Amino acid sequence: MQMKNKILAMVVGMACSCAAFAAPPPQSSAPSSAPTSAAAAAAAAKAKAIGAQVEAALAGADSGAPASPPAPGSPAVAGAPAGAAPAGSPVTATAPPGAADTRSLDEDTQQLKKDVVDLNRDLFVLEEELLFPANTQVAVYVSMDVGEFFALDSITLKIDNKEVTNYLYTPREVDALLKGGVQRLYLGNLKVGNHELVAFFSGKGPDNRDYRRGASLKFDKSIGAKYLELKIEDRQRKMQPEFEIKDWE
Repeated sequence: MQMKNKILAMVVGMACSCAAFAAPPPQSSAPSSAPTSAAAAAAAAKAKAIGAQVEAALAGADSGAPASPPAPGSPAVAGAPAGAAPAGSPVTATAPPGAADTRSLDEDTQQLKKDVVDLNRDLFVLEEELLFPANTQVAVYVSMDVGEFFALDSITLKIDNKEVTNYLYTPREVDALLKGGVQRLYLGNLKVGNHELVAFFSGKGPDNRDYRRGASLKFDKSIGAKYLELKIEDRQRKMQPEFEIKDWE
């Protein structure tokens, strides 16, 4: 019952979030996004439907099925416990009272859990579309190659001389990058025009010495999403790491 109450609380919270997303934005000079509003309304309706299903399932769990009375005209056996079948009557195997309802409720609960996960994913995508529209979106990713001459500890990112993120890495995250993983370090908004990105890399360099290097890139932000990649590579000839910022046009 506690799990079902948690699911209900989660769905109610998501419904509130969807309602906030679906609310009409304040009047502005920028054109409104009809598809985004439609997606918000659809997500809100989905959250309300799941909430109704959870409430119905909880109501079914709280109400117990009453025991069936004996058929009229059937003789009662003296000394026999209440509800016992009379002697000589055929005995039929029946499931315990409420077993079928419990099994059905468990199946409904599992389906509701799946619906909640799907709704949470839809809300996450919708939130990114609302907070970071494609026209102003800029995303910065990090990748590593080999990592023999540099052990990454942290990255500080600045855009137009303003620090936007300072990320400290765990050994597991560094290991994932060395295995070919790509991390989204930053997601934000930029207006159309010229901008400058500066990244500072801190860690352990050759001979296990403290190592701090920087890289910069001037880029033009046009209408549409902008994707940048911070690449950390080893240069065997120089026996040194190399840091590069790549602009994905």
